[in-house]
Amino acid sequence: MPDFKDYTVEVVPRMAIQEFIHKHHYSHNTNGIQGLECFALFSPGNFGIPKMVGAMMYAIPSMPNTAKAYNPINPDRCVELRRLVCIDDTPKNTESYFIGKTLRWLKQNTDVEVIVSFADQHYGHSGIIYKASNFDHFGETAKARVLMVDGKEYHPRTMNQKDKPYGRAIKKRYLSGDENIFWKKRKSKHIYVYYLNKKIKRQIK
Repeated sequence: MPDFKDYTVEVVPRMAIQEFIHKHHYSHNTNGIQGLECFALFSPGNFGIPKMVGAMMYAIPSMPNTAKAYNPINPDRCVELRRLVCIDDTPKNTESYFIGKTLRWLKQNTDVEVIVSFADQHYGHSGIIYKASNFDHFGETAKARVLMVDGKEYHPRTMNQKDKPYGRAIKKRYLSGDENIFWKKRKSKHIYVYYLNKKIKRQIK
């Protein structure tokens, strides 16, 4: 296993990693994510100047019923790992190292009990990283659809977010017949869950 002793994981504000995610994550956006905890992974870089090589964002689950499904007793203590990305030239196992560090931080510094994440088969992801990080596999989601806006993917509920300016703008364009906004079918996603509170896991399984 690579020596990560010189790598550091830091809690950072959303703005510190947002541009990095937009550039390196396959989704190229963070729209609609209600972020709770954000992390950055740094390598030593050149001349001792740390270089950001990874970013991660935990957030309120994107679907309302997710928290209740995997933490029915305390749904407000369930979060979703919404974004995880590392640059291509990081060592093998970097992602699992990064996840492990953040899980320990969450356990020590928050009341979070359950983490849920989804591996998107539409992009060829099977969840190998989550398996390596000891997440439990809970099957697959139903097939769904995604909202395409100017070549980028948005959550299906985007147009229903009336309190968000971009949501209102997208809906207005869609209703006007804008050809750059349309629905696209999606493959199902693998569901992975990590229980910081093992008692809940025994109740669910």
